[in-house]
Amino acid sequence: MSGAPAVVTCDAVLFDMDGTLVDSTAVVERQWAGWAARRGVSLAAILTVSHGRPTLETLSLIAPQWATVEEAAALEASERDDDAGVAAVRGATALTAALPPMRWAVVTSAGRTLARARLTRAGLTVPAVLVTSNDVSRGKPDPAGYLEAARQLGVRPERCVVFEDAPVGVTAGLAAGATVIGMTTTFASLDGCAHRLADFSTMRLIDSGPPLRIEIDARQAEDRTPHLRETRSHDAWAGRGVVSLERE
Repeated sequence: MSGAPAVVTCDAVLFDMDGTLVDSTAVVERQWAGWAARRGVSLAAILTVSHGRPTLETLSLIAPQWATVEEAAALEASERDDDAGVAAVRGATALTAALPPMRWAVVTSAGRTLARARLTRAGLTVPAVLVTSNDVSRGKPDPAGYLEAARQLGVRPERCVVFEDAPVGVTAGLAAGATVIGMTTTFASLDGCAHRLADFSTMRLIDSGPPLRIEIDARQAEDRTPHLRETRSHDAWAGRGVVSLERE
């Protein structure tokens, strides 16, 4: 990206959780590594497909013999108890705090209990609309989760902006009809995204709407070195309501 700041206009913002709002890569990979060692399964194969997918679906793809509800539940319980290193992605706390409560949601492949625990551990507000693997029968790349979040918020999916860090999530957001912004926290390249950002620190809400208007400083975004962790400075969010031009 280059040039003047871009302004994204939408009715609601839908966030993926792991790798998007929450830096949980270390704990997720640590837990999969332990499980892979116990079950004699290739960790590399797991990590190739696990990002953005529900645990049970990952098991079905990699080790069908272990793909049971009980096995998936045990893995998620272990993740819930292991929160070392979990933190908010830089700028996530400020962005979610600035958005009106019924204008944003989290759509995650994690179960509800794990999702609430992880958001809380990262210091993020648990949103009024939280769509988890417990709420839909098909996980990403199916768009069901994003469609359900839009329904609960009372907005059209095509009027939503989705933030995602994994290809399956990007596919799900696009299939729902939403505009997708890629977070390069997990994958350096994400096809089909309107923008790609290292974190949320180059963004600010300039109008709480409706509709919402979110400014992205494209010049800073392309120059920044990826940095996952949240800082406590919210300076990027000072000056809400400033005038910004739509980039053509």
